[in-house]
Amino acid sequence: MTLETTLEHKIPVAILGATGMVGQRLVRLLDGHPWFEVGALAASQRSAAQAFHASTPWRVGGTPYGGQGDRRVLPCNPDVVARNMGGVGVAISALPADVAREVEPAFVRAGWKVLSNASAHRMEDAWPLVLPEVNADHLALLDNATGPGLLVTNPNCTSIPVTMALAPIHRSVGVEAVTVASYQAVSGAGYPGESAWDMLGNVRIHPGDEEEKLATEPKRMLGTLREGTIVPASFEMSARCVRVPVVDGHLVAIHVRTRDPLSPSDAVALMRDWRPALGLPSSPDPVLLHRSERDRPQPRLDAGAGGGMAVSFGRVERCPVMGLKLFALAHNTLRGAAGAALLNAELLVARGKI
Repeated sequence: MTLETTLEHKIPVAILGATGMVGQRLVRLLDGHPWFEVGALAASQRSAAQAFHASTPWRVGGTPYGGQGDRRVLPCNPDVVARNMGGVGVAISALPADVAREVEPAFVRAGWKVLSNASAHRMEDAWPLVLPEVNADHLALLDNATGPGLLVTNPNCTSIPVTMALAPIHRSVGVEAVTVASYQAVSGAGYPGESAWDMLGNVRIHPGDEEEKLATEPKRMLGTLREGTIVPASFEMSARCVRVPVVDGHLVAIHVRTRDPLSPSDAVALMRDWRPALGLPSSPDPVLLHRSERDRPQPRLDAGAGGGMAVSFGRVERCPVMGLKLFALAHNTLRGAAGAALLNAELLVARGKI
């Protein structure tokens, strides 16, 4: 019997930050999802009490407002949302980090299961930072939770293709050092995002803290769970991030020094044959797609691979400095944001925690 046939009813989900780009992506992904459905839409006080269609313009295609256009937007208050959903349950957060820092713990204290796309709590010892194909075992941190609520975070949109590409290599031959340069799409800045003056005919050095996230998050996800804590992977990592005039898709150039020698052809075989079998609705198989063409992967051609949830890689070659170099690409608002949080929710259902 499959897990899908054991669910008698779809699980309602409250989307926190529903009016933003990632929130809209979540609404669209839940439209027709086999396990979940929209149970509530919540956002800032500015949008609260309005119909969803009146609170924000729809920006992500598909059925406008995911069929939820007339639903009233609620404030991000756990008690208010619980009353409207008939009790506490599952919340997926697409809130900005500064707002999430206060709102998400309030939902956890009230007993909610919170799946967060925000960066506010990713590096906290108490809660797991999870990429299901890589470190589902880190969910064991939740065993230390003292109440009914819990928080699971997903990585930064740029950390995901890097971690996914490194995982089979690190577990086979060990990684000693990594340098990464990212070429990040403007949709990563939300709407209206970067100004046309900054982006047209330009490449903009990323003004935020993307480089710090990219240098630390992969090491946490590739780390080891020991005695109830995460010991990060010990390799050194350095990152540079820029914004490029591309709509969707974050491309990363990765240079790797491995502990044991690894040829480009062997690296391709490791990555191509890495098939973590999750069996979850949003997890593609394979999750790593090799592009053998010399000019691939490209955002325009490859960001949508695997329904936007696969990571494409290519140009795996010898690096005279580090030993190995390659490109990897992920859709930043699907695999890198809304889809990542939804996949974590599916994983919690599969592990009996929802």
